[in-house]
Amino acid sequence: MGKCLIAALLVLYLATVAQCAPPKFDPYNFDGVDFYELFNDPDGRLKLNPRFKTDDLIRAHEYPAELHHVTTEDGYIIGVFRIPYSHKLQNQKALRPIVLLQHGISGSSDNWITMGPDNALAFQLVDAGYDVWIGNARGNTYSRNHTWLATQHPYFWRFSWHEIGYFDIAAMIDYALETNGQGQKSIHYVGHSQGTTVFLALMSTRPEYNAKIKTAQLLAPVAYMDNMDFPLARATGPYLGHRTSYALMLESMEFLPYNDFILLLLYNTCGPDSRFLKYCKQFHSTDGRTNSTAAAINAITTPAGASTNQFLHYLQEQQSGHFREYDFGKKKNLIVYGAEVPPDYPTHLITCKTHLWYSDNDEMAAVKDVERLAATLPNKVMHHMDDPLWHHGDFATNWEVRKYINDPIIEIMNEFEDALRN
Repeated sequence: MGKCLIAALLVLYLATVAQCAPPKFDPYNFDGVDFYELFNDPDGRLKLNPRFKTDDLIRAHEYPAELHHVTTEDGYIIGVFRIPYSHKLQNQKALRPIVLLQHGISGSSDNWITMGPDNALAFQLVDAGYDVWIGNARGNTYSRNHTWLATQHPYFWRFSWHEIGYFDIAAMIDYALETNGQGQKSIHYVGHSQGTTVFLALMSTRPEYNAKIKTAQLLAPVAYMDNMDFPLARATGPYLGHRTSYALMLESMEFLPYNDFILLLLYNTCGPDSRFLKYCKQFHSTDGRTNSTAAAINAITTPAGASTNQFLHYLQEQQSGHFREYDFGKKKNLIVYGAEVPPDYPTHLITCKTHLWYSDNDEMAAVKDVERLAATLPNKVMHHMDDPLWHHGDFATNWEVRKYINDPIIEIMNEFEDALRN
């Protein structure tokens, strides 16, 4: 984040001095889509364009896009984007099975479309005949509203990924089923990283939702974290993964507070039509395995907003060796849970068909931890990545994600739908 900010300030300064018109750039293969010009003030003053949001980018590819606001049981208002049908198929009147995509920690719905229409799972799914819903977690760019709390109030940030699963994902599932209007009773689900954790939390604590899931595709599933190899978590876990004074100081706050100006600055520097995009790519794609355009754009939309409790909760998992609810400390745990320690998630209650996609080189979801989770799931299918270098981010932005992830997932969903019809 620091490197990107420095780069943004530098190139914007150079652009102000140069005062030259930017060449057209086509990172998404937009085929003639004309983005706003970045510097078009006749007096040579710097002008920042509005940041394109998820629905803007969807429509830029000629797909229909909808923004829905879903209110949770505890009052959070969640922004959910929908691609209801494919403009290529013109299948508005056909039965379109529902699929919900959920991003990882500090991410947003933007992450599911940055690979463009040929490689992004959201576009592939809608072209395969699905009604695609793209979720956002409370507190991120698109979900910063509440029925009675302002984001400036600390109570707004009193949530971890437990609440995202228990309330947000449940509300999105129910809303999509109701809004689809075709009498469907269940959906397909795809989650990456935290998007897998919240699914496991929901399905184990509200097991009635298993009946609303056709298939679940969990990419880089994060639950048990004993063997995770992420250096920062290993270094901070002993201090922040327990009820220490350090953890209490950081609790219930916004992680990297949202700043419209900074996001706008970064977007104009590294955005789709910026002549500086190639420099932004160098900051965010160094291993040659990643779609660099998608990585650069993800970098200017992430972090999209989160509560510090989400990170603290993960560090608690890493330190405790358990997959369990948030640890408030003994006194409050007695009030909330009726015990001094939080309860473990009863993952044996997750009965829906759950596909686990994992790899040897994942610094967040170690093989041993995924296998430990799998041992508790009664209806799972394991998908081990053959590529020994496949890492946590590859599940989202690898150059060959379509071949190794997207196409197989769509095939699994299609087989399920075919079986329903036969």
